Amino acid sequence: MSEYQYYDFRAIDRPLDEQQMAELRTLSTRAEITRTSFTNSYQWGDFKGDPLAMVEEYFDAHLYNTNWGTRQLVLRLPLRLLDLETAQQYCWAEPAEAYQSGDNLILNFFSEDPDGVEDFDRDDDGWLDSIVDVRDQLAAGDHRALYLAWLFLIQDGEFGDEATEPPVPAGLGDLTGALQEFAEFLRIDPDLIAAAAQGSAPDASGAAADPARLADWIAQLPAADKDTALLGLLQGDGLAVTAELRQRFRADTGTTDDTGTTADDAAAGKPRTIGELLDVAESLRR
Repeated sequence: MSEYQYYDFRAIDRPLDEQQMAELRTLSTRAEITRTSFTNSYQWGDFKGDPLAMVEEYFDAHLYNTNWGTRQLVLRLPLRLLDLETAQQYCWAEPAEAYQSGDNLILNFFSEDPDGVEDFDRDDDGWLDSIVDVRDQLAAGDHRALYLAWLFLIQDGEFGDEATEPPVPAGLGDLTGALQEFAEFLRIDPDLIAAAAQGSAPDASGAAADPARLADWIAQLPAADKDTALLGLLQGDGLAVTAELRQRFRADTGTTDDTGTTADDAAAGKPRTIGELLDVAESLRR
């Protein structure tokens, strides 16, 4: 096998309709296409579709992997759940960029193996499944993936050492499984993550898992807001409704303010410079 390329696309918020599936079929006669996915692999030749354009038009997540070390992850979220200004505090240049497409935000991550070593260590099937929960976490107001993407941008020292970090989300020292897979996929330096975690407070949003606290919060919601949420659920907008309610829970319980900066962020202290983070990471590595 001289070359191997794997493409995986997922429709999460809305299934594909018949016309969309037919349009996608024109891009590949071999791809496996369902109402929620498009997957294909190539040993010879190349895929003739444009992955970014496909995400903008049809899909909410995309993963690309090759045996020569190139990897790409693309996520699409409604702007009402994650705005461009917030995302671009962290993702503002290749290989971790954020941009607007219609009413959606596109996050595009691109990782190259500098050694160009062929990678056959894991089965690609299911890799996107292990990462895609990051999208739900972002939609719910958890910005740890954005901060990890910022670390990805600066880990090679391409930017000035005196530049300071963006707002530090809580919980960098206790990443979810999806966030760990996200960091591994992008090859983010574990020592750099550990260095950044030293300035990150514990994640207080874990309280959302406490049924009693969540029930108390729900009981205090205005009846009109509950009616609006139920209407959205019945109209098939459940994922967005859930994300918005999680964001509101984080705000109402003191986890985050209107700017997206958490109380735990402020407690983390003065923003560190890129040079300071890289020095701590090097110290941990040694």
